[in-house]
Amino acid sequence: MTERCDWCGTDPLYLRYHDTEWGVPERDGRALYEKLVLDGFQAGLSWLTILRKRDNFRAAFDGFDPERIACWGEDDVARLLRDPGIVRHRGKIEAAIRNARAWQEIEADRGFSTYLWSYVDGMPVQNAFASMAEVPAWTPLSRQISRDLKVRGFAFCGPTIVYAFMEASGFFNDHLVHCPRHEEVRAMAG
Repeated sequence: MTERCDWCGTDPLYLRYHDTEWGVPERDGRALYEKLVLDGFQAGLSWLTILRKRDNFRAAFDGFDPERIACWGEDDVARLLRDPGIVRHRGKIEAAIRNARAWQEIEADRGFSTYLWSYVDGMPVQNAFASMAEVPAWTPLSRQISRDLKVRGFAFCGPTIVYAFMEASGFFNDHLVHCPRHEEVRAMAG
């Protein structure tokens, strides 16, 4: 009998996320910015907390349009700190703005999606983990990408955040081999 990955539990929102979104290769630069920012907001919290607030985040952050967010200032930070629908953490909010500015530079230079996907030669890494105990929290590659992003001006993007982001965005197929999504996501690799 095949079973889903252990981490998604039984919550309907988590199951839907696992079954339709997690691990699907994402190639849109704006969507990748959103996912990286949300993974930064998740630090210290459960991903389910972020999923439950994701629509609120999208409304508060103008649909995660980095071009708009890059122009924000202290008034916007203050507005977001008063918004009970999101995680109100000054450092993470300021990082989202800073990251939007860094995103603009990479996007103008070569495209944010192209930049990130170049780390895996444009193709998702197909892992074959049998249990959650085998899945790393970070890898040398996620550490390298974290360092490179920080040099380019990003914040709240440590190696663990970057690895979780890359799993969620389909750079790594970390669905467990017994999970039905493992082969489905593998087929999406191209």
